[in-house]
Amino acid sequence: MTFALVDANNMYVSCERVFNPKLENRPVVVLSNNDGMAVARSAEARALGIKMAEPWFKWKHLAKQHGIVALSSNYALYADMSNRMMKVLAQFSPDQEVYSIDECFLGMDGFKHLDLVAYSHEIRRRVKQWVGLPVCVGLAETKTLAKLANHCAKKNLAGAGGVCDFGRMTQDELSKLFATIDVSEVWGVGRALTQKVGARGITTVESLRTADPKTLRREFSVTLERTIAELNGTQCVDLEDANPTRQQIISSRSFGAPVTELEQLREAVASYIGIAAAKARAQGSVAGMVQVYIRTNVFKPESPQYQQTQTVPLPESTSDTLQLTKAALWALKRIYKLGYAYHKAGVALLNLTDGGDGTVQKDMFSTAKDNTKLMAVMDRINATYGRGTLRSAAEGSSKEWAMKRERMSPCYTTRWDELPVVKA
Repeated sequence: MTFALVDANNMYVSCERVFNPKLENRPVVVLSNNDGMAVARSAEARALGIKMAEPWFKWKHLAKQHGIVALSSNYALYADMSNRMMKVLAQFSPDQEVYSIDECFLGMDGFKHLDLVAYSHEIRRRVKQWVGLPVCVGLAETKTLAKLANHCAKKNLAGAGGVCDFGRMTQDELSKLFATIDVSEVWGVGRALTQKVGARGITTVESLRTADPKTLRREFSVTLERTIAELNGTQCVDLEDANPTRQQIISSRSFGAPVTELEQLREAVASYIGIAAAKARAQGSVAGMVQVYIRTNVFKPESPQYQQTQTVPLPESTSDTLQLTKAALWALKRIYKLGYAYHKAGVALLNLTDGGDGTVQKDMFSTAKDNTKLMAVMDRINATYGRGTLRSAAEGSSKEWAMKRERMSPCYTTRWDELPVVKA
């Protein structure tokens, strides 16, 4: 098996640049919820020393000095651009695994008669031409190696130029290359594990690849043993044709300003339930329990602190927004306390099972109204005109508690009233 890992370069920044070419070659930073910290940086912004997850206030003074453009996260735009990119990539292989919003694996079995490097350059050209996003491609015989090859393609190591094929390199060439790459770049080796294996003198990809897998399995886990096997060309991780169904769905946000009143919390919780319920219906799931939590700002210890969670078992598993909202608001009322400035709220749909097709077993004594058709209509309208076009009245309209996104670009591809306009 040969895998191709296709990854968009600086996904969030690249999406912004598609519709605003003036951002090209400028330092651009995309901020997190409430415009708090950097979650994406252009190469120019990284060159100025801005680190990932660094708070905005720490480098705000650099923005004017260096012409840094800071933008609020536009998740609707990024998700839609991701969907467009994945549809284009699906044309290049019948075997596709969408791994994240900006990357996917393609199975290349059956394409050995082609020049895979040339084929990968065609992938890059078409995605750039049709969607506007720059991508890099890594080719290798395992998924772990393909991820590493993609890293080399992005960093232009070994003269990759946007496409890196480990299959064209000798073992000696791979050993020399791997000896120059930090072990933290290996798929699945996070910060904590990097420190632990580093204490054993394993600091590069090559030192991990040549380590004794049985010894590391005893000390760490079978997962690390499999990672070593994959680095040596033995496939241990298969291609998944579809994303696994979520076992739980969480929707939460920090508020744009402290919230003290129950009514505003009710609106927030109802809004989050609306988002989570739509996701459950999209994957054909129903929830058996609803969980609600609220908390104050832990980063302000001088303020009174309070946090609480309430889980509600449902008499019938459902993905009905109205029923889930009723349960969530009941839970919120039980845990709300007056006198606190709440910073964040969230909901979780738990005990998810199949049943979104209406086949879920009903309680014979149930008096709940069947809103299946209503939910289907609501989903279609929101998919066409934008999320929240049709929603429950409990969500309110003013949403003064909503997170701050003062620097957000238009939703060019998901809202009719924000479509880009070409002027003569």
